Amino acid sequence: MREIRFREAVGEAMSEEMRRDPNVFLMGEEVAEYNGAYKVSKGMLDEFGPDRVIDTPIAELGFAGIGVGAAMNGLRPIVEFMTWNFAILAFDQIVNSAAKILSMSGGQVGCPIVFRGPTGAAGQLAQQHSQTFEAWMANVPGLKVISVSDPYDAKGLLKSAIRDDDPICFFESEVVYSDMGVVPAEEYLIPIGQAKVKREGTDVTIVSYNKMMKVAFAAAEELAKEGISAEVIDLRTIRPLDYKTIVESVKKTNRLVTLEEAWPFGSVSSEIAYEVQKYAFDYLDAPVTRITGADVSLAYTPTIVEAFMPNPAKVIKAVKEVLYVAQR
Repeated sequence: MREIRFREAVGEAMSEEMRRDPNVFLMGEEVAEYNGAYKVSKGMLDEFGPDRVIDTPIAELGFAGIGVGAAMNGLRPIVEFMTWNFAILAFDQIVNSAAKILSMSGGQVGCPIVFRGPTGAAGQLAQQHSQTFEAWMANVPGLKVISVSDPYDAKGLLKSAIRDDDPICFFESEVVYSDMGVVPAEEYLIPIGQAKVKREGTDVTIVSYNKMMKVAFAAAEELAKEGISAEVIDLRTIRPLDYKTIVESVKKTNRLVTLEEAWPFGSVSSEIAYEVQKYAFDYLDAPVTRITGADVSLAYTPTIVEAFMPNPAKVIKAVKEVLYVAQR
């Protein structure tokens, strides 16, 4: 199979869906003339023209509202935020309009729209540009939330998201846009709401998503050198969350470590821990342990960034702790 970059996988997904359905269009800051802030939409203006690849003003609330209105009237917009940090300005449209219109209209008006862009830290971008939003959006009934870690999942899930009739928040990462991955040339779709076991294991389950999957894999590799077999699950979809895959894995390994970049309070990990203790309590040989970002805003200083972020060493330490509790 061919290998392409993450940004190319996202661009292919959008282009293929725009060729398939004339109601699909892309809008956002610098998506057209500049080929995208991260070159995700490279070449799309030349192919589809300015009516379907639309540069917007620096006004997230405004162009998100235009997208929502277009979706309510039968189109299928893809709204790109240069970063989800800027999408805070558009939360009124995402939360109060897109997520609620189907319910408020008694099922008469839908909102098939995809809000997409990068989330989380990307080096020294300081406090207002380094936040992680999956748990924020997953807290809102009416929204579906997808967060991808590799090119294969990015393309397959974005195509499914564009075809879906519900509003979807689609999360990428600035630091993986250049990552290479195997992506079939032929069309494929990945169902929304299905996690994937990406590394089989027997001693402990590690659950993660987005770019923290790199940390999970790195930790699993080091643990394997010490004879510890870690099963690694990529959530891929945050809402609806695939509890079944997680629970079945915990029933096999009897231990769970969750890993995410977000702040700990009210996190995705918190939701997973609650569900696992409800459905797999008798299978747990140790308490569920979570690794998250620190419970502070992320400053600019590189030493603070290093201390804030999860890393393989923190995961390895957590795994050994749950193994120790189980064995003593």
